[in-house]
Amino acid sequence: MFIRIKSCKESHLLDAVCLKGKVFSGKRKGTEFLSFPWVRRQIEEKLGFMPHQGTLNVRLFEDSVNLRKRLASAKGMEISPEPGFCRGRLFEACLMGTVVCGVIVPEVAGYPEDMIELIASVDLREKLQLSDGDPVDVKIML
Repeated sequence: MFIRIKSCKESHLLDAVCLKGKVFSGKRKGTEFLSFPWVRRQIEEKLGFMPHQGTLNVRLFEDSVNLRKRLASAKGMEISPEPGFCRGRLFEACLMGTVVCGVIVPEVAGYPEDMIELIASVDLREKLQLSDGDPVDVKIML
């Protein structure tokens, strides 16, 4: 059963993992992935918002890397790929205790264990005035 979180304050009712890291610039692969209509449609259906064209990349601090491994065994919401593309999973999340967002986890070999990618209906960098190196915390609902 999927439980829709109305605000970050309500998320304490669910099993969650809290990760901490710092913002960094990626290779723009998330922007490319989010440009596909089939990806955008599934995110809107599963998370309830149309994603902004891009992800916020977070490099996890060492003590959060082991916690992130819980995502591998958590169910999440599947992104069913078109032929030739990888699978992915979505998790509902809350950034900095204020912004409801999602975490997208591509299921590809070699995806870094110390990284997460956040999606939202808005540009998270702009909304929270974030720059590379800024610390952030993310509460991910399992």
